[in-house]
Amino acid sequence: VDEYDSYFSYLPLAHIFDQVIGNYCISKGASIGFWQGDIRYLMEDVQVMKPTIFCGVPRVYDRIYTGINQKIQSGGLIAKHLFQYAYNYKLGNLMNGFKQHEASPFFDKIVFSKIKEGLGGRIRLMLSGAAPLPRHIEEFMRVTSCSVLAQGYGLTESCSGCFTSIANVISMIGTVGPPVTAVEARLESVPEMGYDALSSAPRGEICLRGHTLFSGYYKRPDLTKEVFSDGWFHTGDIGEWQPDGTMKIIDRKKNIFKLSQGEYVAVEVLESAYAQSQLVASVWVYGNSFESFLVAVVVPEKQAIEDWAALNSKSGDYAELCSDPKARRYIQDELNQTGKKLGLRGFEMLRAVHLEPVPFSIDKDLITPTFKLKRPQLLKYYKNRVDQLYKDAKMGTAQ
Repeated sequence: VDEYDSYFSYLPLAHIFDQVIGNYCISKGASIGFWQGDIRYLMEDVQVMKPTIFCGVPRVYDRIYTGINQKIQSGGLIAKHLFQYAYNYKLGNLMNGFKQHEASPFFDKIVFSKIKEGLGGRIRLMLSGAAPLPRHIEEFMRVTSCSVLAQGYGLTESCSGCFTSIANVISMIGTVGPPVTAVEARLESVPEMGYDALSSAPRGEICLRGHTLFSGYYKRPDLTKEVFSDGWFHTGDIGEWQPDGTMKIIDRKKNIFKLSQGEYVAVEVLESAYAQSQLVASVWVYGNSFESFLVAVVVPEKQAIEDWAALNSKSGDYAELCSDPKARRYIQDELNQTGKKLGLRGFEMLRAVHLEPVPFSIDKDLITPTFKLKRPQLLKYYKNRVDQLYKDAKMGTAQ
């Protein structure tokens, strides 16, 4: 980063991710441009700003990925074949060790330049944090954005980044890279979740120590004592060491619950899997410990519901279609098909879904500023709906 770079700031200023990147840009003399505050116009702001550095969370990259894919699918047959050929050609070169700008200058110019222009036309560095970025989205952005992309991992407690993947090292796709030099990291086994830090594929809770870590929670010695043990900070995130020394985030210790038959469910893993369906914008999966199956509240993609309605001679606006029992059954079946393709087990399938036409929002306190789900608040907000889903599913009427 130097004085010729510009950074597009839209993440919350109080959030450690944006705060650290913003301060770093100031220290290097780079420019910072701020968005107008409306997520609906985010990409318009990017095109006006024309940044060279873009930081995002998985939800934002997912929206970019979905938008690009929809445009590709709506194009002509020749254009789709050309895009797929260019994609496979460049991906092959990246996998063979070519750097981003060397992998396919020709296809960058005639195929991928439009995607680059959609991101302002000057992007050279993209960073992802706050939650794991799905592998297929990371691969897609690396190939099509004409920019290097690095994924990192950090917390407010660690002053942001403590793992960072290395640009142009394609083998690090799907990981958050190795630890940075300022911290030490280790894994601690979590037997109740089946994670063994000493197995051939070491998995366990990520623990950190180093001079960049916080000293404790303000006026909360009880919480501080909970997370520190022998000088190691317990993050609550589950990681898996890779053979090359990089870390892959695979789970969250707190977001796990047990169903009535004793099966443990890692809910974030399921939501990440179901979110790969192009029919949905957001998914919240819920399981009651007194029940043997899962239910979900789903915000479907408006276009997907409208396309289904057209094929099935259904009329009504988006909200009315979301309340149609056949639409619910259609979305549920498609999500479960996606789950099966991704290897989810029987008890991880959805037995009932509610289609929510209104997206989860910060205003309703249902998501964080970085688009993570607030589970207790979601359960409180949808308590009656969830109870009805369980009742309908047990009666065989959930459709």
